[in-house]
Amino acid sequence: MPPVNVPSPHAVPGRAARLAVPAGLLAAVTAAFAYVAAVDPNEPGHYPVCPLLGLTGLYCPGCGGLRSAHAVAHGDLAAALQANAPAVLGYAAFAVLWTVWVIRAARGRPVRLDPPPAVLWTAGGLLLAFTVLRNTPFGGWLHP
Repeated sequence: MPPVNVPSPHAVPGRAARLAVPAGLLAAVTAAFAYVAAVDPNEPGHYPVCPLLGLTGLYCPGCGGLRSAHAVAHGDLAAALQANAPAVLGYAAFAVLWTVWVIRAARGRPVRLDPPPAVLWTAGGLLLAFTVLRNTPFGGWLHP
């Protein structure tokens, strides 16, 4: 009986297979941004109220994120930064990391995201400072 052509468990998948997950993620993010671009979060009744804001009156670090995404989708960077500047930085970081992921996947290299703890603690500290500042009387310019 001739041997059956069974793929080796160590076989490297083709380029299309390696790019399937990044392409799927891009499609999902694009669909989400298209929805937020079409359904204006500045109009009341389209999206639920932030639970923290609704219960306590305090702005969470994500408050204004949908408004920011809507402004980015419409090319209004100034309005996006005013609504939620850390969200805009997050969109930019996503774009950079996704691009690196696609390039490495296309070349057949593994993607490894392992930031040092100092980077994570710094990012968390900055986000906490942003949240506290936007909820103080002199941080009103950070309200969405």
